[in-house]
Amino acid sequence: MRRDMIMGFAGGVALIGLGVVLWPAGATEAPGQILRWQDPEVVALGAAVYDQHCASCHGADLEGQPNWRERNEAGRMPAPPHDVTGHTWHHADALLIDITTRGTAAVVGRGYESDMMGFGEVLTGDEIIAVLSYIKSTWPAEVIEAHNQLNAMSALE
Repeated sequence: MRRDMIMGFAGGVALIGLGVVLWPAGATEAPGQILRWQDPEVVALGAAVYDQHCASCHGADLEGQPNWRERNEAGRMPAPPHDVTGHTWHHADALLIDITTRGTAAVVGRGYESDMMGFGEVLTGDEIIAVLSYIKSTWPAEVIEAHNQLNAMSALE
């Protein structure tokens, strides 16, 4: 696990470095950025929605389910953490919104099975953005910066 964290952090640092090289002079907001983790009202709404709809699987403290990297009895992957130890921050805003809206199986396709349902018919688009904004608001500054750079890179694709 420690090796994975180090590799993930190293990848984030590399993305930051690349983003600094490619970042347009004078840019103030990251391209591809959708989440509003710096807006206290959005984050508060997100925390409430997370507690009601997400914490039962992903944990009250964003810690995920035990052994989240190993398939469970049903052959599915347990809910991952949304804190810095997980891989949520390795995905751009648009993909996180898509996964939350349609569910993991729908996004991955090819017969992939997941317990992560789509919340598009349960939550509004603003609530989905709020939940993801709340999650991002809990990450350390260097992880937020790496995530911002990932968003910038995904906007170039």
